[in-house]
Order: sequence, then structure tokens, then C-alpha cells
Amino acid sequence: MIKAADIRNWRRSVAALTVIAGLGAPAVQADTLADALVGAYTHSGLLDQNRALLRAADDDVAVATATLRPIISWSAGATRQVGNSTTAASGGVAADAGSTTASLGLNLTLQLFDGGADAARIEASKETVLATRAALLSIEQNVLLRAAVAFFNVTRQQEFVALSQNNLRLLQQELRASQDRFDVGEVTRTDVALAEAAVAQARSNLAASQRDLVQAQAEYANATGRQPGRLTAVPRLPQTTTDVASAQGVAVRTHPDMEQARRQITANELLITAAEAAKLPTVTLDGTLGLNENLRTRNDSEIGTIGVNVSGPIYRGGELSALERRAISVRDASRGNLHTVRHDVQQDVVDAISNLVAARASLAASERQIRAARVAFEGVREEATLGARTTLDVLDAEQDLLDAETNRISAQADQYIAAYQVLESMGLLTAQRLRLPVQIYDPAAYYNLVKTAPTNRSKQGQQLDKVLRALQPSD
Repeated sequence: MIKAADIRNWRRSVAALTVIAGLGAPAVQADTLADALVGAYTHSGLLDQNRALLRAADDDVAVATATLRPIISWSAGATRQVGNSTTAASGGVAADAGSTTASLGLNLTLQLFDGGADAARIEASKETVLATRAALLSIEQNVLLRAAVAFFNVTRQQEFVALSQNNLRLLQQELRASQDRFDVGEVTRTDVALAEAAVAQARSNLAASQRDLVQAQAEYANATGRQPGRLTAVPRLPQTTTDVASAQGVAVRTHPDMEQARRQITANELLITAAEAAKLPTVTLDGTLGLNENLRTRNDSEIGTIGVNVSGPIYRGGELSALERRAISVRDASRGNLHTVRHDVQQDVVDAISNLVAARASLAASERQIRAARVAFEGVREEATLGARTTLDVLDAEQDLLDAETNRISAQADQYIAAYQVLESMGLLTAQRLRLPVQIYDPAAYYNLVKTAPTNRSKQGQQLDKVLRALQPSD
């Protein structure tokens, strides 16, 4: 059983940490919620995976941008011609007609006009980058929420273990009291057996609580990359709203899932533009510079050409029309996805807020239940010493008090979890909004380096190589 002093101490520790206003430094020899969230943010392989996918999307912009730049290539070759030739001038004598020719050439192609297809693809790839950034932010929310849930589940199980240990000690005292009363003939052997059964059940409950604690600690280590130790610094509840309508409005505007769905629609609409433009003529500027040399005769030639080519499709078996229809269908599918995401986000807000309201009500009710159950237990135990109550009555009253304490612990943990679920459902559970003491990952930093498609030998390309080496995971 948890003593009144323990409850007062727990309540005083509630003010130890403010999450939204700024998470504080970790407590000495104890993990705080801030430690858990920081560990999850820096440890998560899922975040690393999706950051890499975002960088891949950034490079798609560079690939698309390169299509509007000149394409310069080189070629080189050598040709050996073998054979004999017989002419009247040589009197019918065969002469060696073999020769070796070497060539070296440069080719340049620059697209001048394609109806805006490539420009539309570039803009579509930029929208895809923004959608991928939103997806990364959604993953970040899930990672932080998982760490918060793991933190409060460990605190819940630690309280359960302490409660089970206290309950076992109390029941062992009841058993000794029953045996003493049996020795003097005040109770029967049945009362002693009931006390023994209660102690055995308490040992079983303690073992189950310890098992649940081990599993909760394993989940915590998985989510945060660190063992929890003793979690004693309980944070203050974050500032959240219970107004469903206003929370849904915030969620629809700011939740990363909504932003991702909207960006996907824009990208797909641009791809429709690209598919339509693919039916238009293409104008390119082509230039060549070649050097040919006959190694036998030492004759050589230099030839350069430049020209403008115009080409366009006439019939490709219906491929271009099919690609345009496909792009339209993909756009329509993304619109349907936005509709679904909006309803899912709004439902998540309702679920989270209803969980928070229910947890608050349950916590208030459990506090009243504890006070009443404690009075009843103390009264029944006193009456039992006077012979007005049986051992079974005392055990039942003790179980009622234990159930009330258990309900309070669960309600406290559920209230914290629900509060962070509300933040997540509104799109507000991010490292930046929580002001976590970590180096926030800047999704635009890599994009700004690659968006102009630098070559490896350029100064910017060399800087990119350093960035990539620094981003390589170390096992």
C-alpha cells in the first residue's frame, strides 16, 4: 500500500519539469521525460532512414534540373582497315590497302523547348521534397510519442511494483496477526488459510508486476536507446486543449500528414502538365567537333557542326495519351487520400481528447475512491481486532484499497499519455516545438546544397561530399 507521505512526495515532484516551455536538464541518477525524448530523437534508426529518403528526394530535384542544362559528351575510337587492292597501274600486282584511322569527338546537346515538360517535372520534384519533409515530421512525432508512452508506462509499472511490494508486506502482517489470534483461539484455521491464500496471491501479483516492468523497460530501451533506471522526475502536464473543434482546426492546418497529402496533390497536378507537354514538339541545339587522322597517310581532318533540330511525336501507339490519363488518375487518387487523411486526423483529435477527459475524470474518481477505501479498511481492521469483523472482511477491504491505488496509478499515467497524444494529433509534438535540447535536423540544409545540381569537382560538390561522409551512420 502507498502511504500518504509517498503520495504527497509524488505530487510535489509533478512540478519538476515543464515540457512545452522548455524541457530541463536531466536529474541526477534518474531519467526524466526530457532524457527519454532526447534519446529517442538522437537514437532512432527510423528517423535516420527517413532523413536519408528525404535527401534522395532532394537529389531528384538536381536530376530534374540537369535536364535543362547542356549535355556535353566525348567519344574516341580507332578503326583498322585490312585488305589488298589490284589496279592496272600496278601491273596486276596486289598492294596493301590497309589503314588505321583514329577519331576524337565532342558532342553538345541543349534543349531549347519542350513545351514546359521538364520545367513542370522540376516543380513536381520540389513539391515531392516538401511532401517528404512532412512525412519525416510525422515520423518524428511518432518516435517522440512512442518515447513518451514508454516513459510513462515504466513509471506506471514501477509504481505497480512498489504497490505490490507494500501490499505483500501488509498481507504478511495480517497473516502473522491471524496466526497469533489463532494460537489464542480468537479465530479459526479458516481465517489463517484465507490470509495464507491472500499472501500467495500477492506474491503472484508482485511477480506479474515485475514481469510487466521488465517488458516496459525493454520497450523504453528500444524507443530511446538507453536503459531507464529509476524514473523519478515526473514532468508537468503539457498545455493542451480539450476543445475538439479548435483542436481539429489546428490539426487540419498544421498536422504533417495533411501537409504531405496536399503537397502530393500539387506534385501530381504538375505531372499532368508534363504529360500534356510531352505531346508538343521539342527543339534542341546540337553541336559536334570531330578530329579524324589516318595514321598511315598522316592525313587528318577537323570537322565541326552546329544545328537546330525540331522533332515531335506523330504516333506512338497511344502511349502519350495513356501516360496523361494515368497522371490524371494518380492526381485524383491523391485527392481522395487528402479526404481520408483529413477525416483520420480529425478522428485522432477526438480520440485523444476523449482519452484525456476520461483519464482526468478517472483520476479524480480514484482519489475519492482511495480516501473512502482507506477509511473503510482502517475501520474494518479495527473492528476485526474487537471481534466484530472476520479475516475475510479485512482482506476484502484491503483488496478494495489496493484496487483504488491501482486505478489511481493507471489514471495518472493515462492522463499523461493522453495529453501527449493530443499534441501529436494536432501536429505539435515535434522536437522544435517541445524545445528539446538537441541539434534539430535541418531538412533544408542538404537541399540547398544539391538543388542547383553541382558537379563533384565544383566547390559546392566537394562540400557535399564532406556532408555525405559526416552523415554516414556509424555502427
